[in-house]
Amino acid sequence: MKIRTRLCIAFIIILLLPILVTGLVIYFFGMNQTKSIANHYGVEADSYQGFPVPIPVQVYFNMTNVKFHLLQDYAENNTEFFEDMEQVEQINRELMEKESYLILYKEDIPYYVGVKSSDKAGASLAQKRKLLEEGTDVDHILQLLKDLKHPDDSGMGHYFGENMQVLLRQVEFQFGDGTQGRAYIITSLRSVVPEVRALLIKILLVALLVMFITSTILVHWVVQGFMKPINMLSYAAQNIKEGNLDFTIEVHGNDEISELCQDFEEMRKRLRDSVEEQMEHDRENKELISNISHDLKTPMTAVLGYVQGIRDGVADTPEKMERYMKTIYTKAMDMDRLINELTFYSKIDTNRIPYVFDELMISDFFEDCVEESSWDLESKDIRLEYHDFLEENTMVIADSEQLHRAVNNILGNSVKYMNKSPGHIGITLKEAGDFIEIEIADNGMGISPKDLPNIFDRFYRTDLSRNSSKGGSGIGLSIVKKIIEDHGGRVWATSKEGVGTVVFISLRRYRRETI
Repeated sequence: MKIRTRLCIAFIIILLLPILVTGLVIYFFGMNQTKSIANHYGVEADSYQGFPVPIPVQVYFNMTNVKFHLLQDYAENNTEFFEDMEQVEQINRELMEKESYLILYKEDIPYYVGVKSSDKAGASLAQKRKLLEEGTDVDHILQLLKDLKHPDDSGMGHYFGENMQVLLRQVEFQFGDGTQGRAYIITSLRSVVPEVRALLIKILLVALLVMFITSTILVHWVVQGFMKPINMLSYAAQNIKEGNLDFTIEVHGNDEISELCQDFEEMRKRLRDSVEEQMEHDRENKELISNISHDLKTPMTAVLGYVQGIRDGVADTPEKMERYMKTIYTKAMDMDRLINELTFYSKIDTNRIPYVFDELMISDFFEDCVEESSWDLESKDIRLEYHDFLEENTMVIADSEQLHRAVNNILGNSVKYMNKSPGHIGITLKEAGDFIEIEIADNGMGISPKDLPNIFDRFYRTDLSRNSSKGGSGIGLSIVKKIIEDHGGRVWATSKEGVGTVVFISLRRYRRETI
């Protein structure tokens, strides 16, 4: 999962989940609170269900519904009730339990005030009148009643201002002497019912708890998405710093950090391959030095031995002197050949082979090669045969000098491992579609099946080739492969032990465009 997607999901969940859970908490706590308020205040639950916090104005009105309707009934059928202070006090005490109290007016003069205060609730009528004269919070209510517009048809009104928040319910009636009277039920909103306060605290605590748990889980989820691959990268970097590249970075997912881990794993593989290649290169260089040293030591020892023989007068006849000089020359040529191979190898290793490609008449080229090699091969009792089955004027694009080097290396290899007398080497040119195919076959000792796939590898020499009489640096056929592949061709071999070896070279034919 992408980091951006992960963060977006976390943000949406942090935003919506607390709201959803808080809503559910409000609903279930509200249902419970509804029942509590209904039981405690005698309010019909249906009148405010669904509005648990804060309790709407209608709820406070409903809290005094019973007493309000009772006063309305007295106003219509029993006005003597309003002159019986004991009954009025009883109604007021019952209203006090519901955060309300009663005020009675005769004309415009208040004659009963059931003061809304615990220290005044039990006061006698005379004491309440004295409180009115001295001035209390009730003065604001009385002033309010003077200024307040007539309540609506339901007898309800409300006031929010200064330091008072009250609801009013009014009942009009007439005293026995015909005087106009008014009864007010005053409900104070200043003290919230304990159940509502408790509900608000519970909802707040649950909301905070939900937000904390949600945030903790999501932060852990997001951080884990970062930390696991980061720890893996740290582990990988530590291993690489210590030179250990033999480990694996396991990549899971497709986010940006996983892609970084994948890139890091690719880098580790390339570093490991580079180190292994460098180690192999160093090993090959050491092997080359060892091979060249070994192969140079033999002719050098022979040269020194024959030179010493000449100095000591061992070659005391012209025939011996001729034979000694010829041997010295042959060994010197062997050393020259080895040095040339080493020089050419260094150019291969740095891709600095000096090619000069040009149109080459392949038949003429091999005729020259055969003519040049025939005399030397005949002196070694090896017969060279040449067959050309190509069309006339068949051409390739090649560097004649480097191609000549490749052919000579193959011929030199055939001569080196020739174990029959007389020996035989055949060169055949033939068509192969858009290519020409060159076969160089000998009747030498052959190559074992286990060695055959490796003969074109650098520094590879079969066990038999390590015989000091054979010599060889192990790079001759690898040079052939490099030169032929740089010409856009291919080289391979077949062989049978005791029968001989055939080396195949395939080069693309060149056709000159005609207009």
